[in-house]
Amino acid sequence: IDTSHGISLQNGAVPGERGKQEKSVKRGNWGNQIEFVLTSVGYAVGLGNVWRFPYLCYRNGGGAFMFPYFIMLVFCGIPLFFMELSFGQFASQGCLGVWRVSPMFKGVGYGMMVVSAYIGIYYNVVICIAFYYFFVSMTRVLPWTYCSNPWNTPDCVGVLDGNLSSRAALNITQLLNTTQKRTSPSEEYWRRYVLNLSDDIGNLGEVRLPLLGCLGVSWVVVFLCLIKGVKSSGKVVYFTATFPYVVLTILFVRGITLDGALTGIMYYLTPQWDKILNAKVWGDAASQIFYSLGCAWGGLITMASYNKFNNNCYRDSIIISITNCATSVYAGFVIFSILGFMANHLGVDVSKVADHGPGLAFVAYPEALTLLPISPLWSILFFFMLILLGLGTQFCLLETLVTAIVDEVGNEWIIRKKTFVTLGVAVAGFLLGVPLTTQAGIYWLLLMDNYAASFSLVVISCIMCVAIMYIYGHRNYFKDIEMMLGFPPPLFFQICWRFISPAIIFFILVFTVIQYRPISYNEYVYPTWAISIGFLMALSSVICIPIYAIYKVCRSEGDTLLERLKNATKASKDWGPALPEHRSGRYAPAFSPSTESHLEVQPLQPEKGQSEAAAASPVQGSNGSAHSQDSRL
Repeated sequence: IDTSHGISLQNGAVPGERGKQEKSVKRGNWGNQIEFVLTSVGYAVGLGNVWRFPYLCYRNGGGAFMFPYFIMLVFCGIPLFFMELSFGQFASQGCLGVWRVSPMFKGVGYGMMVVSAYIGIYYNVVICIAFYYFFVSMTRVLPWTYCSNPWNTPDCVGVLDGNLSSRAALNITQLLNTTQKRTSPSEEYWRRYVLNLSDDIGNLGEVRLPLLGCLGVSWVVVFLCLIKGVKSSGKVVYFTATFPYVVLTILFVRGITLDGALTGIMYYLTPQWDKILNAKVWGDAASQIFYSLGCAWGGLITMASYNKFNNNCYRDSIIISITNCATSVYAGFVIFSILGFMANHLGVDVSKVADHGPGLAFVAYPEALTLLPISPLWSILFFFMLILLGLGTQFCLLETLVTAIVDEVGNEWIIRKKTFVTLGVAVAGFLLGVPLTTQAGIYWLLLMDNYAASFSLVVISCIMCVAIMYIYGHRNYFKDIEMMLGFPPPLFFQICWRFISPAIIFFILVFTVIQYRPISYNEYVYPTWAISIGFLMALSSVICIPIYAIYKVCRSEGDTLLERLKNATKASKDWGPALPEHRSGRYAPAFSPSTESHLEVQPLQPEKGQSEAAAASPVQGSNGSAHSQDSRL
């Protein structure tokens, strides 16, 4: 090699280009920006937007709830969202690899993986129930329309049972007021037929085979969509992230044309301003924003890690967060217009038919749909929408786990065999979901929903904020973002990241502890042992953080504890942009092509380049060899 050109060629364009190709071949990138935005929208917009937000809104003062909701979005939601996206994009690593920024805190990444695993297990069970309802809706008469089925009880009173004249409607109203005994056919169908509910969480009974079959279907769908990682899921989201909006709009138009729809919508929107002074309303608003955007699940970091280095994730984070909240508000119209119509039909107050969670999706709303002409069509549309909303989130949960495993092992073999890792995680998820399809399955599902992913997320997020802003240092992080986007984060975000967002997260944590009530399902109160299991699930993700931190400090170099702490929190040598052509400024390899004079002046520097290349080799692949060649030259 003619060294004068050879060196600059070796360390300049060629390895860079080669690295670029390595990167996209090995780790993969989004096909284009739209794929990333749609995937993130699909991830953030989930079942909670449809079945939690409208109910929270109506319970916490209607339109008045929007005020704390949007304040929390601006001061906590968007900043945290931007922070996670920029964090993942800068390092092009999943939720474990990014912690090279401060290796002691890698336990946060493990905590995110544990949370994503829990949510991934039970979320797919909810999708499988939606699949089940979707399939059984393909009939001329919905099976939960009348009370004449073998599983119905004498208490069952249908809204369409023929004898329901205005006199009977009055009787029902009196019944509701006196005995509270009326059960709807849809509720009996749900409890006595679909779930065949047992009397206790410990009494598992038998596995409900139809649900097990649907669980298999939903895992197969998720696996097939992720078979080529983000390359395949990026194409699928064109449909799964956009079609729910088509369905929502169809149901919205159908809903607002019904009698009584306006009553329902007024219920949902009428502001009760006195509630704004209530701390619970603010707590609910903050929690809903926090859980709805999917902060601290690890999914945002993972999705952003497949972005191009200079992508404007600041713009993306604002678009995605606002879309998510707008969807929640829009879904409220769809839900409450039809609930208002049903309340009007029954001659009762809207609050009698309003519900949330699985009760809304599988009992209240399906019952309202039986009142419409061609009800099976609306039912098919509604459950198809639930399936798509669930799948969008499920893709990211699975991809988070797979990416973390593949990035962590990081050798050529596992990158080639990524499909098998995906298959392994999917099979494990299916097997762990089987107990949730038993007769006590819904009890376990709600236990996981309430404990596995509630306050542990808040703790993880708080520690993440502190680690990046105070341990790694806010100035360093702002410089990193400026290097990536070409501009530093706006002042508002700098203030939020350092002070306001951590304070709000801490407020959510305190609020969650104060508001804590042991979980119950309808009249069933959970036994103490079940609640203990719930707390163990919550702890299992948080405990990763101190355990890993202690392990890291023990393994660090240093004579005193303080030195070890310093070394354990210091960014590792291979922290920074993944591709060599982006490693400029303080990330530039010590031996850079522009200053060839370094060869004579600082003979020690190339060694550093070599060690850096060796350390970064999991990401850079063949580029390591390019560096070591330079140092020999």
